[in-house]
Amino acid sequence: MTFSKLLIANRGEIAVRIIRTARELGLQTVLAASEPDATSYAADLADEVEVIGPAAAGKSYLNVEAVLGAATATGCDAVHPGYGFLSENAAFARAVADTGMTWIGPAADAIVLMGDKSRARQAAEDAGVPTFRGSHGSLSPDDDAAAIAEEVGYPLVVKASAGGGGRGIRLVTGPEELESTLGMARAEAQGAFGDASVYLEQFVSAARHVEVQILGDGEHVIHLGDRDCSLQRRQQKVVEEAPAPGLPEPVRTKILSSSIELGKLCTYSGLGTVEFLYDPVSHEAAFIEMNTRLQVEHPVTEMITGLDLVREQILVARDGVLRLSQQDVTFNGHAFEFRVNAEDPASNFLPSPGTLSRLDWPGGPGIRVDSGVVTGSVVAPFYDSLLAKLIVWDSRREDTIARSLRALGELRIEGVKTTLPLLQAVLARSEVRDVVHSTKFIESTPELLGVTP
Repeated sequence: MTFSKLLIANRGEIAVRIIRTARELGLQTVLAASEPDATSYAADLADEVEVIGPAAAGKSYLNVEAVLGAATATGCDAVHPGYGFLSENAAFARAVADTGMTWIGPAADAIVLMGDKSRARQAAEDAGVPTFRGSHGSLSPDDDAAAIAEEVGYPLVVKASAGGGGRGIRLVTGPEELESTLGMARAEAQGAFGDASVYLEQFVSAARHVEVQILGDGEHVIHLGDRDCSLQRRQQKVVEEAPAPGLPEPVRTKILSSSIELGKLCTYSGLGTVEFLYDPVSHEAAFIEMNTRLQVEHPVTEMITGLDLVREQILVARDGVLRLSQQDVTFNGHAFEFRVNAEDPASNFLPSPGTLSRLDWPGGPGIRVDSGVVTGSVVAPFYDSLLAKLIVWDSRREDTIARSLRALGELRIEGVKTTLPLLQAVLARSEVRDVVHSTKFIESTPELLGVTP
């Protein structure tokens, strides 16, 4: 479907990222911005800015009526949601399509299917994607939860069917905890997602988090390689890399091929990410969820493939067909992405709003910075604290680590506290260099945060 004017329903670095690619494609851009973001760096780059409401996300970036109104008022014929906010909101995707505009993303039906984590798990099983032991779908009032839990085995996790991004998960270590945890999990899921349904799944204590990037046109699906996102804090990613290191080739082959099959099963169009937990003891990987949007960590895949994923995402929405085959995708070298947030790691990651009085980015071969701020930008307390993503590439993983440490050492940000010290400390650890870390590594290593054990 041909379009010429794109509304960007997002903010910060991802809005800047989309504007740049849209301009290269000859598209006009309109930034849907909250009042505080109307003078942001992204606003400076956009062709037009349409203010959609006050600072509160619920009255601006999450306000479907306001965002759609901005698109129609400015004559846009396409909408890119970025990530977060309304990017995985099926009702918004349908509303965009109903107006005759092009939605830069998968069909609403695919968003609904993958948004229900228990249904997504069943779809993964149907597609031949490896899964952990778990309940078959969401638990119903008539199910014998205790019997199902015994079959799954302890420890296990209770997961919100409508959850995602690491939210809505509670650990159960034994049968005496099951009933109370189910009650808390259901209440938590209802409050957070408006859906109290939950399911049970096997727990792996020292897992790594790996994922597969797919791209489809509703009929054909290809993979763009894998990533490792194991360096996390409270289930939120801190550092990502591609390709996933230390992954046995049979495991890699299985998750790549089965992710393609899952994409075909749900007639997937656009970019999507199939996420897995990998157990380094059993050497098994199993499906956890699929994200039906552009990922924060997409640049590491771009660095090792040489592709502009946002461009491919826009082109498949415009043309309806992939312009790439699997044979067109090649992989070269290794890349890391570091999320630089305006937070104080030594104070339990307390947000650090303020004005950026100094901002010096590193440079040199293989260095990329995706940012939505410049010197003088005001870091507001209303949104995610991500300031920038430092992406580093080199031909070998060990060389990329050395280059990353040099680049992190050159980075200068003044005016707010940042996670830069944590990133430097994490990368210097032998556990990370030797790939013996897990998703719990940062939380289980207090000295990384400057805290005395």
